Amino acid sequence: MSDILIISGTNRNNSYSIQLAEYYQSILEENGVKAEILDLSSLPEDFLFSALYENSGKNENFNQFQEKVDSFNKFVFIVAEYNGSFPGVLKAFIDGLEYPNSLKNKKAALVGLSAGDQGGALALSHLSDILSYMGTNVLAFRPRLSSLEKNFREGKFINRLYEQILKEQANSLISF
Repeated sequence: MSDILIISGTNRNNSYSIQLAEYYQSILEENGVKAEILDLSSLPEDFLFSALYENSGKNENFNQFQEKVDSFNKFVFIVAEYNGSFPGVLKAFIDGLEYPNSLKNKKAALVGLSAGDQGGALALSHLSDILSYMGTNVLAFRPRLSSLEKNFREGKFINRLYEQILKEQANSLISF
């Protein structure tokens, strides 16, 4: 089993979120920590109708995601800002998890990203509230990476401050 699960919080193909998840994974591995990525773009297409509410536990493909979450105690959520919050697919994914035990008493780090100047501040605030409600211990250090298309290219940061901030957060999460 790996130590940390990194959740790429969108189902958009070839997103910055998955690129940042891979980058974050490399930071953790440099620190001797095993990490896996859970890419929400690989969720079953019908999970909204076949895995939530009265259908909980009935979608074998979604159940694999549930089992993955259950096997970890630490998470990194890579969260893009969509329409002033985080992607709906991430909320639907969280809603599909068994409540309250899937995330209760577990630890999470949040990384926000956006094309604009806020770096996903609202997205992180909304997600933090939901995770806190679910009993997840959320690391206080929440980097917000703004204007990502100007600062991150071909899997590397042009802005060294962003690189430094993510490394600092990863070290905080490891000892959290």
